[in-house]
Amino acid sequence: MAKKRFKVESSCPQCGCSAVAHLSEEEIKEKYGDVANVHMECGECMLKYSSPMASACPEWDEACKMKTK
Repeated sequence: MAKKRFKVESSCPQCGCSAVAHLSEEEIKEKYGDVANVHMECGECMLKYSSPMASACPEWDEACKMKTK
């Protein structure tokens, strides 16, 4: 059986470039942990920015029960 993949996507607030990654549960935990915001770096303008996990990957946010009720 294939591992479930989560789509993490965000857009750079400075130049608008988007980043998309398809990660497994283990990869998300290793890269981001259980945090409310993901820290990204734009590949185009190199700006470092944060994006709320709830909008970057709503599926993962729901899976790890981080949403406030």
